[in-house]
Amino acid sequence: MLLALAAAAIISVLITVGIVAVLVGEGATFFADVPLKEFFTGTEWFPVEGKYGVLPLLNASILIALIAAVVAVPLGLGSAIYLSEYAPERLRRVVKPVLEILAGMPTIVLGFFALDAVTPALRTLIPGLGLYNALAAGIVVGLLITPLISSLSEDAMRAVPNAMREGAFGLGATRRIVSLKVVVPAALSGIVASIVLALSRAIGETMAVTLAAGTVPNLSWNPVDGMQTITAYIVQVSKGEATRGSLQYESIFAVGLLLFVVTLAINIIAVRIVRKYRTVYQ
Repeated sequence: MLLALAAAAIISVLITVGIVAVLVGEGATFFADVPLKEFFTGTEWFPVEGKYGVLPLLNASILIALIAAVVAVPLGLGSAIYLSEYAPERLRRVVKPVLEILAGMPTIVLGFFALDAVTPALRTLIPGLGLYNALAAGIVVGLLITPLISSLSEDAMRAVPNAMREGAFGLGATRRIVSLKVVVPAALSGIVASIVLALSRAIGETMAVTLAAGTVPNLSWNPVDGMQTITAYIVQVSKGEATRGSLQYESIFAVGLLLFVVTLAINIIAVRIVRKYRTVYQ
């Protein structure tokens, strides 16, 4: 049994190392022809024309992730507070699994939802809004990561000892004060970690943003514009439009490596936040 568990751990590590080795190896081939300065500072991404400035792709990924955070943080944190502090146990057992269904929903379904429902609704508020835009993509990605924030934050809040709640109630505090002034600060490390991990998930989202935001690289911070994320570009090239071994084909490994580094950095930040502000209750 012990050997099986050790083998599972070793295989997981080897798979991760293999993925990194492929990204670095193929990425090195790309960077042998494209200077790092051009890659990281260029403002145009048109591989057919030999323009490999990654800023439009990186900009779109970050912008959509930020919009998703604006949507998901209030919804996720609000639902977590309700489920942890207000909802009866019987209701919580029903609502939480239903909420988490969103996390298991195929992302391409959310992409179609953005095209058929979210964008038409936004057009009533923003006349002239195009079919493909970062705002709709950010909203559906926000809906996608809401269960992650809600579930992890609710777990962190329920880990806070009841003695802290009872002490606050004994001093005359209302339920709202106890929730916001006692429970949330006590569970802050878990809440922040859930938000950071959700942002990592948002940056790596693929099909929903491909359908909702479009496939045209555009260096813009205007959420009503169409744009292409890193993952959407990888999907576009992986469909067979580029010849294997060509510079355009190698570019997907370069942007994939960049995406890996960004998500790794976000996860490292999350781990450090948890370790710094973690409170252990006994």
